[in-house]
Amino acid sequence: MAFIQTIIQKVNNKHVLSLAGNGSMAVLAMLTVAILFRNLSLVQMGSWVFFQTIFTLIDGFRSGFLQTALIKFYSGVEHAKAKLVLGSTWYIALLLTFFFLVINFILYVILSLSSDANPDFQTAVKWFGVTFLMSLPYNVSTWILQADQRFDRLLLLRLISQILLISFVLVLIYTENINLNSVLIANLIALSVTSLFTILKKWSGIEYWFSRTKDNVKELFHFGKYSVGSMVSSYLLRSSDNFIIMFFLGPSAVAMYSIPLRLMEIIEIPLRSFMATAMPAMSNAFNQNKIKDLTNIMNKYIGLLTLSLLPISIIAVLLAQYAVSLIGGEKYITTDAVFAYQVLMSFTILYPLDRFLGVTLDIINKPSLNFIKVVLMLVVNIVFDVIAINTLNSIIGVALASFFTFTVGIVFGYYSLKKYLNFKLSDVWMSSIKEVKLVLNKNLKVRKL
Repeated sequence: MAFIQTIIQKVNNKHVLSLAGNGSMAVLAMLTVAILFRNLSLVQMGSWVFFQTIFTLIDGFRSGFLQTALIKFYSGVEHAKAKLVLGSTWYIALLLTFFFLVINFILYVILSLSSDANPDFQTAVKWFGVTFLMSLPYNVSTWILQADQRFDRLLLLRLISQILLISFVLVLIYTENINLNSVLIANLIALSVTSLFTILKKWSGIEYWFSRTKDNVKELFHFGKYSVGSMVSSYLLRSSDNFIIMFFLGPSAVAMYSIPLRLMEIIEIPLRSFMATAMPAMSNAFNQNKIKDLTNIMNKYIGLLTLSLLPISIIAVLLAQYAVSLIGGEKYITTDAVFAYQVLMSFTILYPLDRFLGVTLDIINKPSLNFIKVVLMLVVNIVFDVIAINTLNSIIGVALASFFTFTVGIVFGYYSLKKYLNFKLSDVWMSSIKEVKLVLNKNLKVRKL
């Protein structure tokens, strides 16, 4: 009985639930991509990937402005203060949303009057604005649930959104109505239903709309203007590959490169999951002036994630052909997608160090340094992408360029953070070894029971 209770406790903890949430989303997202690859033309699939790239970029601007700020100022504070933070968050979020709606409307009118406009691009612009608006309650809910560390609810929310989309796509396939336009509508409906669910369950915090002050809005805005720069630059860093490939090699190459990028979710899952649990804990430590605890949390997460990702990356490199065929089909086994995936997976152990150095700079109120770090990485990535594509004329060159990008980011982030925190890279490994020993000792005790 004690053994069963121990198992239940282990499953019902924030780390497992966060991992399950990100894992289920990644699996369902890969399933969606696999279904679409087999039912849309390569050009339409490239347009869908491009739409997702643009949508995530603009959504990243909104999230970048508010997500980190909400978690930082909301975590561990009294309910009265939390209400002010939520009201201010909604106020800024709606202003940002309507700003992009106006831009979207102007762009759609221009494309409608143009005879040379790409029809797929025009379709994507047509559905962008309303999709962006209807996704707002869903997005704000995910930020709040992360700050509250309610990863059980976050898991449910993500499952609802993705399962709805897959269900609608399957209906479109069954009725033989699947095309780019119908998939975009299905995506809109799935997000709208999920957002309505969050409002009805009172998870979105929209009821605190009037609970805001000018000072709170200013506080969030001033922090957000730096964190948004970091997040948008970070997304541009990831999506710049797609933009450059689209410009030099065309939409078919974008679709091909999207396969290894989608497969990189196997690394992003644990990264996002543990960052989601680490950020509130690190914010609490900093808000209580426990700098040593903050440093220990950072070291622990970097070390454990690096050790965990090493065997995963080795297995992924060895099984690259199988993984690529699983997503894109057997026709992609002989393409550059396989080797590009192997290249990307070969240096994934750099990801935790790079990611947590940046997040910690945000937590200690140095978002401007994190912004510089990401912009520096973006510039390096663009330069090496262009050089690599012109040299190799292949998506493999883009994958190879990423190594230089991460190296520059880690060097800048490490020396920037050392000015404010007393730590060394060796501390990361010592902390991770201690954590591994603790986990092993706990498991041995459970087995004895």
